[in-house]
Amino acid sequence: MNATPRTFDVSSFFNDRKLSSFNYLLIILSWLITVFDGLDMSMISYTAPYIQDDLGLSKGHLSEIFSAGVAGAALGGFLFSYIGDRIGRRPAVVIAAYAFGILTCATALAGSYEQLLALRFLDGLAIGGMLPLAWSLNIEFVPKKMRSTVVTSIMIGYSAGAAAAGPMTNWIAPHYQWHGVFVAGGVATLICAIVLHVALPESVRFLVTRERNPELVAKTLKRMDPQLDVSATDNFILSDEKKAGGRFSVGMLFHGDLKFITPLIWLGYGISSLAIFFITSWGPLLLEALEFPRQTAALISSLNSFLGACMGLALMRFTDHHGPKAVAVFPAIVVPILILLGLGYVPQPIFLVAFTLGMILVTGGHFGIQSICGIYYPSAIRASGAGWASSIAKFGGTLGPLVGGAILASGLPVQTIFAFLAVCPAILVLSVLGIARVVRARDAIPQSDAIPQGGKVPQPTGGSNESTA
Repeated sequence: MNATPRTFDVSSFFNDRKLSSFNYLLIILSWLITVFDGLDMSMISYTAPYIQDDLGLSKGHLSEIFSAGVAGAALGGFLFSYIGDRIGRRPAVVIAAYAFGILTCATALAGSYEQLLALRFLDGLAIGGMLPLAWSLNIEFVPKKMRSTVVTSIMIGYSAGAAAAGPMTNWIAPHYQWHGVFVAGGVATLICAIVLHVALPESVRFLVTRERNPELVAKTLKRMDPQLDVSATDNFILSDEKKAGGRFSVGMLFHGDLKFITPLIWLGYGISSLAIFFITSWGPLLLEALEFPRQTAALISSLNSFLGACMGLALMRFTDHHGPKAVAVFPAIVVPILILLGLGYVPQPIFLVAFTLGMILVTGGHFGIQSICGIYYPSAIRASGAGWASSIAKFGGTLGPLVGGAILASGLPVQTIFAFLAVCPAILVLSVLGIARVVRARDAIPQSDAIPQGGKVPQPTGGSNESTA
């Protein structure tokens, strides 16, 4: 036990470490969150043909149902990010997990267009807050040089869940109809929520910046390194951040160089979400319209989602080392591919190959912008920064299903959609290059100048910073 209070710099402790078993457990738990998030968001797309047949819905009805879930997720991002920055990351994640597990099960009871629309919106509210909170929680436990990679590793869970939705629908729907798919997904999500309730830790950075519960801070730090000599009497600080300045306000997202970073993240993330939600909502039906069998369309769409996540993960090691400009690589490559697909210059025998490559690159670029949308905000507003970015992006995402439905109903050749889609990665390229320029200027500022209190930053005392990996 410490005899006198000492100053312990939590940010230096995290930045000087390698990933430990604690981090890997947290990544696995967060990965589970995103698996069921991706599964739930994608089940509606793969069950759509069955729902359409059962309830007699038009393509316009389906567009509105797809968009209702995305719109709910957009509002949920605002709601749960605020909760996460007020009461903590852990309770907000657990509440959201229980809520969307229950609502996914309830979706199986929908017997009309109106009921399905309402349930998808409510389910989206719970789902929308999940990903930004998972990102924030993990960002706040890892070194800065690993943040993009860790976020993308977690997001592979989303793609794994989205990829599982196709085979799961093919397996369950022929025997138990589309209702059985939602029951299975909802029950699995509730089991995951129980696991999170028991095992998920709270963010130490959040507790320190809010000056809360030093006993839990010390206990969590010792979980990370049992040899660490800290106690609740120590003065825990974050030398790389300001202290929390009262209640969150939107203006905080535009303070200093964030006035450039925040709008660019919103623009890039929003336009990328438009493309992604179009692909995930209409992908299977689009391939069916191009005369590919229903089960082939489901499997190809699932494969694209998972491979895109893997490509995104491969890119993130470059992002951690070279900054956000690395995110521009995949969208820059995919623009000409989409234009060729849209103009009908790709022969039928290799169409699926070109389609798959294009969708993988679109997905990889989307994972890239997701991986950086929360890392430039301080801990006091990180959940709000990531949550607002996610929610603004989902408002863009609501246009994806609607734009796709309008083009499919217009009578234009189906492949024309790809030419319109090429606009999205082109804008994403410009956005991330702008972010890279601002971040480069930020990194040029000496660390001592970036600390608002001024003066010498106290060095951590009271224990080893050795890795337990």
